[in-house]
Amino acid sequence: MRVAVVGGGISGLTVAYRLRQRLGDGATITVCESSPVLGGKLHTAELAGRPFDVGAEAFLARRPEALALAREVGLEADLDHPTPASATVRAGGRTLPLPRGTLMGVPARGDAVAGLLSDEGSRRVEAESTLPGLTLPDGADSDVSLGGLLRERFGDELVDRLVDPLLGGVYAGGADGLGLRATLPGLAAAIDRGAASLTEAAAAQLPANPSTAPVFATLTGGLGTLVERLAKESAADLRLGEPVRELTRLSEGGWRLTFGAAAAAHAPADAELTADAVVLAVPPSAASRLLADVVPAAATELAAIELASMAVIGLALPPGTELPQASGVLIGARERRTDGGLFTAKAFTFSARKWAHHTADGAPVLLRGSVGRFGDTGTLRATDDELLRLVRRDLAELTGVTAEPVDAVVRRWGGGLPQYGVGHVERVARIERAVADVPGLALAGAALHGVGVPACIATADAAVQRVVGR
Repeated sequence: MRVAVVGGGISGLTVAYRLRQRLGDGATITVCESSPVLGGKLHTAELAGRPFDVGAEAFLARRPEALALAREVGLEADLDHPTPASATVRAGGRTLPLPRGTLMGVPARGDAVAGLLSDEGSRRVEAESTLPGLTLPDGADSDVSLGGLLRERFGDELVDRLVDPLLGGVYAGGADGLGLRATLPGLAAAIDRGAASLTEAAAAQLPANPSTAPVFATLTGGLGTLVERLAKESAADLRLGEPVRELTRLSEGGWRLTFGAAAAAHAPADAELTADAVVLAVPPSAASRLLADVVPAAATELAAIELASMAVIGLALPPGTELPQASGVLIGARERRTDGGLFTAKAFTFSARKWAHHTADGAPVLLRGSVGRFGDTGTLRATDDELLRLVRRDLAELTGVTAEPVDAVVRRWGGGLPQYGVGHVERVARIERAVADVPGLALAGAALHGVGVPACIATADAAVQRVVGR
């Protein structure tokens, strides 16, 4: 069997690895990646001579897929979990601990977020459970804007000061543009079951006895080591730096992939590849383009998924530089510096506090800043040097740290994060139904059922099952 996997990120490489397991050495598996390197949004750079993640830096450890895959490919000894350092949020001009007793910022008790809000904001939150009963629309249009619902029930402060900063770290988008059912499905399910308020729905999702197991995990050599191991174990043929321009379904069965940014008058012999099956593990815009003539219904739906861009700035500060006693700080879009200007960064991760493998004595002090929100196209027009300057200014404002970096790296992610807008769950269902009618074709990736590493791995497993099963 010949299978072409378009996309060399975590989803595509997991597909290739699982295909090798299922099909054996006789199968020809080709991974086609338009960029010169594998990994997609899992990218480990070198910062002050140390491996440092400038894409995703961790994955949920309470979902099984990523942990199980790392162990399966022999990386269990490299797994690391965060230190006890807690996260903070910039709210109302103050840096405060993230409150407990919330579900992505939605409080399970009226007083859970009181310290972050004004007196009026606290009163709005505490009064939410006394508002008229809460119901969601029925039928195909049963989803609602998460931000719209929260603002209606709790007021603006909770969204601006807590929910948006938390969601910005996951989607690079605010609550107003995200759908309830895709981003907080458990909350929606609790409302469907009869919870009369958002406070009650959040309480129903939080365990009475919270687990002490770590929430997140990473790899001490960077998540890029998982990328390398999957590529090696898959024994796939790699076509790097060559975008797939066209996907054609052959009349006799199977597929033809045409490479190159544009049609050439005299294409080389290797400009085409034929395969029995194809798995697309690329961003929705790229998948839409390739499926335009093959599955137009799916292509139209994929084109409607919007994307956000962002950048990660890694900083290595001189050994001995003192950082706050926290794992990092989230920053709301409306928070302002003392000079009245808005912050450029949306978050800082104090890596030297958060991860034990970044805390060696005498080593540079590592941290990372994140920049870029959905809809904000101006900030990322800045040069790398200007982004570095702006992020350092924000760091000084928040922490007082002004030390000159001994090294720095800027990594941009253009269109890297799909936005789970209102109706996303229904849209993905329509995409998958349309693709299911086409033999030898499957989709995987962050645009479907979750943007995190475990969710991407789960879509890869499902795509392999579809391809091998057919």
